[in-house]
Amino acid sequence: MTTTDTVFAGSIPAAYDRFMVPMKFKPYANDIAERAKQFGPADILETAAGTGVVTAALHRAVPDANIVATDLNPAMLEMAAERQRSSKVRYQAADAQELPFKDESFDLIVCQFGIMFFPDKPAANREAFRVLRPGGRYLLLIWDSLEKNPASRAVHEAVAAQFPEDPPQFYARVPFGYHDLELVTADLMTAGFDDIEFETIGHRSRLPSAIEAAIGMCQGSPLRSEIEARDHSALDRVTEAAARALQKFESPDGFDAPMSAHLVIATK
Repeated sequence: MTTTDTVFAGSIPAAYDRFMVPMKFKPYANDIAERAKQFGPADILETAAGTGVVTAALHRAVPDANIVATDLNPAMLEMAAERQRSSKVRYQAADAQELPFKDESFDLIVCQFGIMFFPDKPAANREAFRVLRPGGRYLLLIWDSLEKNPASRAVHEAVAAQFPEDPPQFYARVPFGYHDLELVTADLMTAGFDDIEFETIGHRSRLPSAIEAAIGMCQGSPLRSEIEARDHSALDRVTEAAARALQKFESPDGFDAPMSAHLVIATK
């Protein structure tokens, strides 16, 4: 993992929230909120909350629960607070690998598409195990492979082709680099979890156009930092190349591509 893999700075949070959230994250947020509702938690911790799409979905699904939404990035949390304001929801900057909470503080921990960014995944899992109450659940959403997410694969390949001598590898390395369920299981068991379930969930990735999808994927993630590190003037050119690669997913109704992710439920 490089120093740019976890950087959501500058204009990245705005592009992330405008394009990536509706395209990739909102459908799965509703899934994880409905699963949380089945468990009836009183106290929920969310790690890697981003701009709060899961936080808002959790609050709608379990309105009486106390939610602490955390993220390393204060700019993301500011946007999350604008999305969902409630006396039942608190926002706090925190590192999931070193949580500032007492042992056995929560009934449920939720992390949607965040663990792939943690440099020390077993440490984050150990922290989740520590702050969970006995019988509490740890819900993770993890992207399936790039092969099962063809739009992201198309962008990965299109961007790499723009820098053949030093192709950016962010998508393959981070968001889609942790799809091996045997590895996920081993990391969770190392932390103390021995009751682990998996479910693979498919959704459609939709936006009005391929160019908007390309802007989201190239400019609303740390991939932007990798592009600009190679050529600071290349962002628009590379985004246009990605949009051309995504045109095969465009119809008169807009951009529409399949996506796949794993829901992981680990019980303490």
